[in-house]
Amino acid sequence: LHTVTWYESVKWCNARSQKEGLTPCYYTSAALSAIYTNGDLAISNSWVNWSANGYRLPTEAEWEKAARGGRQSRLFPWGGDTIQHARANYSANTNEYAYDTSQTQGYHPNYETGGVPYTSPVRSFPAHSYGLHDMAGNVHEWCWDWYGDYAGAYETDPHGPETGPYGPLRVHRGGSWYDGADKSRVAGRYANFADYENINHGFRCARWP
Repeated sequence: LHTVTWYESVKWCNARSQKEGLTPCYYTSAALSAIYTNGDLAISNSWVNWSANGYRLPTEAEWEKAARGGRQSRLFPWGGDTIQHARANYSANTNEYAYDTSQTQGYHPNYETGGVPYTSPVRSFPAHSYGLHDMAGNVHEWCWDWYGDYAGAYETDPHGPETGPYGPLRVHRGGSWYDGADKSRVAGRYANFADYENINHGFRCARWP
């Protein structure tokens, strides 16, 4: 999916949970009595049933852990420090970033057909060590968190700030088909207003257990 707001992504997770008979994660207040299904609500951490078995957006920390695949101190999900079109759907420019070593330049030649967006089908690229595909490029993936400091105080399974310390911004990670190699880095952090939608923004569902 692409061209979806953060609000739409959260509500879609709830709808999928209900469709599959799972307990939704997102509610309209801390009472957790009314499922969030309509409108644009600035829901906070206490409005989430974190123990529910339904779908939700990954937290920023969960997203990064999943993207790293157990490998630390590497730029990209596959455990390497260079990126090429063979690995991800992004806009290559070897003159801009030394770690961009793609043999083809600009938008990915396999997907730059017809009109935009030049997205690629799910699982177009090999899975990394955790078995996840396409964690770099294709579309930016909305995360749960308000955009704030990614501080050491939040090292153990953090849910991010309770409110938006830098305004009503929500995190997205992973880069896109439109962006250069820098935004495909695992550590790259970006944010937009929760009602923002664009042809290079999408989301990935998470569910525990």
